[in-house]
Amino acid sequence: MSVFAKIISREIPGDIVYETDEVIAFRDTNPKAPTHILVVPKKPIARINDASAEDARLIGTVLLTAAEIARKLGIDRSGYRLVINNGRDGGESVPHLHVHLLGGRALSWPPG
Repeated sequence: MSVFAKIISREIPGDIVYETDEVIAFRDTNPKAPTHILVVPKKPIARINDASAEDARLIGTVLLTAAEIARKLGIDRSGYRLVINNGRDGGESVPHLHVHLLGGRALSWPPG
């Protein structure tokens, strides 16, 4: 069971900022920006490469949820970044699909 699944099931605490029946969002414990929220589908999909066509609506919900949270936190006006890591070389550290919502400062390009 991934650390995200344990947060979803409340086995371990998380600083939850948003939750529905399908999605949960919480603050990253090792933030890379002033605002660093993880938006996670509750359905256990290991990574974007493992998603199927039947997951398309859920993935859309995850992305739209990130945009809604950005608006609520006021970072939509200055800008923000959404990141999905896939695999070791892509920076994936937790095998549960999630979107990083990063903002609150200017973000450089290209990323690390």
